Amino acid sequence: MIQRISEIDWSYSQGQLLSIAGLLFWLWLIWPTDEFKVLVKDKQKQTQVLIAAIALNSLWLINASLVQGIHVHFLGLVVLMLMYGWRMATVIAILPVLFFSTFIFKQPFEFGIYGLLAIALPLFLCFTVYSQIFKYLPHHFLVYIFCGAFINAFLSIVFHIISWATWLWLTTDYDWAFLSDNYLLLIPLLGFPEALLNGMSVTLLVVYRPQWLYDYSDKTYFKD
Repeated sequence: MIQRISEIDWSYSQGQLLSIAGLLFWLWLIWPTDEFKVLVKDKQKQTQVLIAAIALNSLWLINASLVQGIHVHFLGLVVLMLMYGWRMATVIAILPVLFFSTFIFKQPFEFGIYGLLAIALPLFLCFTVYSQIFKYLPHHFLVYIFCGAFINAFLSIVFHIISWATWLWLTTDYDWAFLSDNYLLLIPLLGFPEALLNGMSVTLLVVYRPQWLYDYSDKTYFKD
């Protein structure tokens, strides 16, 4: 543990500081004021959020480092979004990003850009997809699980890997051919397990703990 801490690079660049400022600005824009008011008054909810953050952090630690800057891990963002809403999910996921940047990247000041490309952008895009699903598709629990959770979770990996690959292409010596062969190629391999993980988790919540889901209602999805 001491050796791992000693390997952490605490230096920072202007670009890293700008990315942190960008992440903080995004959090300020989307800050879930109403959800936090409810959270402050509900101790059971606080415990639930803490457990969710620890579980997500543990999931991210199941990581495979391919080469410098390229890390492969599941996200688990869609189930978090469906439990707390995309704004609160973004805030909760900050802890895993900070932990991941510090102890996996070993560059704490990378948490700004990784936070933007690993949680902020994927969650916002997944929320956009989810809102269109709710708007245009039938309100049926199978649609909620398969489209809202399963397919959306697959897309979360797509959003993250493509955005992070683009960032590496722009800021490192990796060319696009190398990233395509060694990183983008992993989208199907990661996408389907990610979809299954989120889809199964949401299915269990629908069956056993529907009250834990942010906007789920049996009246909406189980119509006669």
